[in-house]
Amino acid sequence: VKEAGRDFTYFIVVLVGIGVTGGLFYVIFKELFSSSSPSKIYGDALEKCRSHPEIIGVFGESIKGYGETTRRGRRQLVSHIEYIKDGLKHMRLKFYIEGTESGKRGTVHVEVKENPERGRFEVRYIFVDIDTYPRRTIVIEDNR
Repeated sequence: VKEAGRDFTYFIVVLVGIGVTGGLFYVIFKELFSSSSPSKIYGDALEKCRSHPEIIGVFGESIKGYGETTRRGRRQLVSHIEYIKDGLKHMRLKFYIEGTESGKRGTVHVEVKENPERGRFEVRYIFVDIDTYPRRTIVIEDNR
């Protein structure tokens, strides 16, 4: 009886471990590979910025993106906010880009809206505010 109780306890511990590991894999998979994750939307928007001719003309060929800077100087990913409007999920992201062209910097604003038929987010707009002189805004995509 004593040995059966110990075996049952080990069995429960193993089941809990498998459950926790499965939960972690689910969260990681959802964050990295889901079309609705802020990381995926950030990556897609950054690629659109890197391939847009007007952005390349202002910032240069090598464009890097980064999020908010913490007090320690680390650059976290993007700041984002999710909200529901007219029964559909929306998400707004803000991140920064920097180019090799004379230290040019810009702030990228992205808004995506859920498409109920496809179950994915679609870009409503992407625009880039150039933070250095001369200040201006470049609209990459506008699907309102």
